[in-house]
Amino acid sequence: MAGAEARLDDAGTALWLTDWRIDAVPGWVPRRVLALVGGVQAGRLDFVVHPDGQALSVWMLEVEPGFQRRNLASVMMDALYSAHPTAWIDHGGRTEDGARWWDRYAEPAPERNIHNRPPEEWAQYFEAPVVMSQRARNAYHNKMCGLGGHGAAEYRYAGRLEDVGAQWAGAYRPAWAQGLDPAAGELHGGLRLTLPKGLQRVMYDEGLDAAVRADWLLDHIGHGSLPHAARWRTNSRAVFEEMAHEQVLDTEPGEGMTHLAFRVRLAAGREVPKHNARATWVFYHDSPGIEVELTGMAWRSPRTPWLTHSAEFGRPIDAAIAPEYWHDASEQYRARFNELGELRPGQRPRRAEADESFAGREADIAAMAAKLQEASRRRTVPASLPATAPAREVFENLQGQQPSPPTQSPRPR
Repeated sequence: MAGAEARLDDAGTALWLTDWRIDAVPGWVPRRVLALVGGVQAGRLDFVVHPDGQALSVWMLEVEPGFQRRNLASVMMDALYSAHPTAWIDHGGRTEDGARWWDRYAEPAPERNIHNRPPEEWAQYFEAPVVMSQRARNAYHNKMCGLGGHGAAEYRYAGRLEDVGAQWAGAYRPAWAQGLDPAAGELHGGLRLTLPKGLQRVMYDEGLDAAVRADWLLDHIGHGSLPHAARWRTNSRAVFEEMAHEQVLDTEPGEGMTHLAFRVRLAAGREVPKHNARATWVFYHDSPGIEVELTGMAWRSPRTPWLTHSAEFGRPIDAAIAPEYWHDASEQYRARFNELGELRPGQRPRRAEADESFAGREADIAAMAAKLQEASRRRTVPASLPATAPAREVFENLQGQQPSPPTQSPRPR
C-alpha cells in the first residue's frame, strides 16, 4: 500500500497506508489506512505505532454510510495486520456497533491481540489500567447485545480487572523518539494551490526549462509565501503523500489543483526558530517570517501524480516561510517582503546577485590587480635619454617658431 497515492484513480477499490497528521501519544507515530472506492473516501482505520514498530493501538475504525455492508472494515483491519506482521495490537474499547462488527470479524492473528495474552508480555507498551477498562467496556457491550465477542480467546485473569491493572501499572515504559533537527539538513514542505490557466499550462510544458518554470511559479506565489502551516519533512515523497491525503479528504478540492513541494534549508548563521519537532517532521508554530534558502522545487497534478516536474537551484534562492500573522512579522521579514509575501522594490531573489560574475574568481582578480599595479609603477619612472643627444636641442629649435603668414594678394578695386 505504500506509494499508493500514485494510483488513486477512479477505478475500483483501493487501500492506502498513509500518515495521519495529529499530535498523538508522545513518541508514537500516527498512521491511517484509507479505503477508497472510485477515488472517494469510503472508510478509514486510524492507529498509532510505537517507535520500535512492535506495538500499535487502534484509535478509530469507520466506514462511511454509503459504503457499509461491503466488508470494508474487515479488509482494512486485515491490511493493518499485514502491514505490521510482528506487532502487539491493542484494539481498544468498542462502541455497540463496533462490538457487533467484532463478533463477525475473523481475526487473522489472535495471538498478537493483547486482550488475549497476559500483561507480562505487553505491559511495557500499554498502560495496564487503561487496557483493563477497555476489557470491561467491551464485556458490557457483548452482554447487552448477546454477543460472544471471541470471548473464548480472551485471557482469563485470576483476579478482578482493577486489581490486575494496578498490579502491572508500573511496567509501562513511555515511548521516546528523537525529534527532527531542523538545522541538520534540508527539509521539504508542501502547498496545494489552483493556478491561473495560462500559468498552469506552461508549468506542465516539458519543452520549457524546469528552472525557468519554477521561477515563474515562485513569482506568482511570492518569495516570502512558503507555507507556515506545513509540516516540514525529510523527503518530498512524504510531502506529496500528505497532500494526496488532504486531496482525498477535501470535500471541495477544486479543478486544476497543483501539488507543490519546496526543498529548503535554514539560512546560514541564523538562530533556529521556535519549532515543534517530531520524529518525521518539524512544524514552525507562530512563524514571524523565517528566512530560508530555497534549493529546489517539485510539482505535479493530483490527477497524474506519477508525472512529477522538478527543478534544482545550483545557487539557492533567498526565500522565507510566511509569518502566521502579519502583525507578528519580524522587522527583517517586513524589510524584504510586503504583506502578500512579494519582494519589495529593490530586493532581489538572491542577495549576492550583483557579485555573481566574480564568484569563485578571487585568485584571478588578485593576480590581475597586481599586474595592473606593476604596469602603473613602471609608467611613473622617467626614462633615461642617450648621453650623445642634446637634451634640449629639438625643443629649443622648435620653441618660438610660428608659421609664416600667407602672402596677401592686392584686392581689385
